[in-house]
Amino acid sequence: MTATVSIASIEKNFGATKTLKGVSVDVAAGEFLTLVGPSGCGKSTLLRIIAGLIPQDGGTISIDGAPVDRLPPKARDVSMVFQSYALYPHMSVRENIATPLNVRHLSRLSRLPLVGGLVPGQAATRKDIREQVERVASQVEIEALLDRRPAQLSGGQRQRVALARAMVRQPRVFLMDEPLSNLDARLRVHMRGELSDLHRRLGATFIYVTHDQVEAMSMSSRVALMLGGEIVQVATPDEIYSNPTDVRVARFIGSPEINLLPAEADPQGRISIAGHATPLRVMTHGPLTVGLRPEAFAVNDDNAKIAIPARLLRSERLGHDVLLHVRHDGQEKGSTAVRVSAAEFDTLRSEGGLSDTFLIGARAKAALLFDADGKRIAAAQASPAGKASSAPAREMASA
Repeated sequence: MTATVSIASIEKNFGATKTLKGVSVDVAAGEFLTLVGPSGCGKSTLLRIIAGLIPQDGGTISIDGAPVDRLPPKARDVSMVFQSYALYPHMSVRENIATPLNVRHLSRLSRLPLVGGLVPGQAATRKDIREQVERVASQVEIEALLDRRPAQLSGGQRQRVALARAMVRQPRVFLMDEPLSNLDARLRVHMRGELSDLHRRLGATFIYVTHDQVEAMSMSSRVALMLGGEIVQVATPDEIYSNPTDVRVARFIGSPEINLLPAEADPQGRISIAGHATPLRVMTHGPLTVGLRPEAFAVNDDNAKIAIPARLLRSERLGHDVLLHVRHDGQEKGSTAVRVSAAEFDTLRSEGGLSDTFLIGARAKAALLFDADGKRIAAAQASPAGKASSAPAREMASA
């Protein structure tokens, strides 16, 4: 079973601090939506409001079209996986997974450790719970661990137990609050694949919180970037990377960070970077910013329409790729990142292409343009004569 989730104008204040500022987003049934953003942006607070663990100060949460704001957590039919896993250390894996079913289907007396088994009429229910636990344990491949306690498990195994405990309820919505942050890098990569496979198998609605953009980009149907208590943009991973609507989105999504080059548009809308003319045109004039991803650059490329002299500061070999940190004309501090293949780097170095000053270039269509307020603006179409067209620039997609 799966469900839609509608988050409408959610507000939350902690004292004088406004943590959530009218957050709205709709999650489709069966979607994997990731809330990503830096620490303190409000994403975990929003997840806890959806779960019913804390109340909001304004707005509405609806599941399958029905408001759930006044319902307690257990009545919302959602399951939450916490960053700390929240496993009971004195219980076995089997008992941990069974806990939601025991609470839902067994009486309070039946759950007592010594006398519970003596309560009549519970045998069939207990057998059904046992079978459900074993089925879910099989799905996440922890059948052999059912009689162990959490202290006897690795971090990845504990994560699977927490997932199994969430799955056994067969909730309409899964909520996950940074569930991989306590794992080492290798295990995080493995568990990303596991979670993606689990989502495909279950077809359930996932709302996932993380500060790690790699997790967001690699697993999600859509990504919602949160900054300062607001959702800045919601889009597919490809769209939010290639078409950010705000310079803050462009900076947060992508590793290494996008290069932001100060630029100037003359009264005719012709853009220059560090005094070097480019084919870029806009329907405005004045200062603006040109964003170029590290992979958009090439070194000494005769076909590049945007070309700026630069010098090498240092290089980082990243296996198949090499990251060049360069400083271009007009750049007084910091560096610009250029990604090239390891083979290209070796060729450039052996042929002296990185000695002294060289050109870093990019194609015009790779450039992202932002106005002085950091909002995305569109490039104007150039006429055959090379002048900016008077036709209106296309509208950028809204967040």
